Amino acid sequence: MTLTRRRFLTRSALLGCSAAASPLITPMAFASAPWDNRLVVIILRGGMDGLAVVRPYGDPDFAGLRGDYAPGATEGPADLDGYFALHPSLRPLMPMWQAGHLGFVHAVSTPYRDKRSHFDGQDLLEAGTGSLGDGRDGWLNRLLQTVPGAEAETAYAIGRDTMAVLSGPAPVSSWAPDSDLALSPQAMRLAELVMSEDPAFAAALAQAYDLAGSDGDAVETAPEMMGGMSENMIRTQASGTEGMARFAAERLRGDARIAAFSLNGWDTHNMQARGLARALGTLSQTLLTLQDGLGGPVWKKTTVIAMTEFGRTARINGTGGTDHGTAGAMVMAGGALRGGRVIADWPGLAQADLYQNRDLRPTRDMRAHAAWVMRGLFGLDRATLERKVFPDLDMGADPGLLL
Repeated sequence: MTLTRRRFLTRSALLGCSAAASPLITPMAFASAPWDNRLVVIILRGGMDGLAVVRPYGDPDFAGLRGDYAPGATEGPADLDGYFALHPSLRPLMPMWQAGHLGFVHAVSTPYRDKRSHFDGQDLLEAGTGSLGDGRDGWLNRLLQTVPGAEAETAYAIGRDTMAVLSGPAPVSSWAPDSDLALSPQAMRLAELVMSEDPAFAAALAQAYDLAGSDGDAVETAPEMMGGMSENMIRTQASGTEGMARFAAERLRGDARIAAFSLNGWDTHNMQARGLARALGTLSQTLLTLQDGLGGPVWKKTTVIAMTEFGRTARINGTGGTDHGTAGAMVMAGGALRGGRVIADWPGLAQADLYQNRDLRPTRDMRAHAAWVMRGLFGLDRATLERKVFPDLDMGADPGLLL
């Protein structure tokens, strides 16, 4: 078997908590449409901890769950509105917040409940349906199906097929930067151990050594091997993310009107402080790169929605992380956004207010916010959004997300 870079990355997706959360897989897709406004959808794979990203320090029960996060010091969280504070790693976005080009929606989720599986959660998020098994089309593809004459962009793909949120009969294209396969000896040794019972993969690893230029040296302990693997993955994603954002901006300055891609690294079961800071730094740089690449005139017509499959537990676990939860937060940006706000029907964090005594309780369907954005950007009628794009959705009251 010949080991191509694509084949190796695809099979390496078996590593980690789940392939759905693997930082080796970063798909991207584009579609053109006859509107002037632009929409970017970012899937934050792994379950972003909304309570850490947009911290409700004004809630009297927050400190008991998470410790003292009151904003104030320049290196600490940044106050947003006297009740919520922004994670320190997103401080570079404060000028965007002050300009009204950054906002958040809190205590929201998809209809997914209780099982807390990455795969099922992401499937439902990208399908945009009320329950699993209601159809395989993604909600952005169903949006395109309502628009006569939508055309696909020529593009390339790596790792996985087209983003599920854009999967369906409407024509779309995919592209992702060609990341170098730079595997450390630790990463290769860890892969050997994990895949030792897979003869085909074991044989392919020998070719991977040649591709990666490894000398075969290995460390002796599993934590050291995992550390090497993790750092390698981080470098691969960091270099690819900026390329994706710049390519997205380039296309959106032209004929493309919709871009969707994913960022990984949000599955923070252990030592969350370090992992979340790193993931948020990537998100911050992505948004700044999009803003810079689009330029003022196009940025003013753009809305970015960053969504995750579920939030995380209200309490920190025994390893300094958080486990799979329910409600979380959406991140929104763009010059078309009426930002500078945290929108939330806040449920409270008292024990009696938590969902199943462990999670932030969802008070609104995040699909409703995505639907209101598309109504404002593209002029779609409410019936189309509630019946075709997001079947069986009740959009509720207009939250006034756009200018």
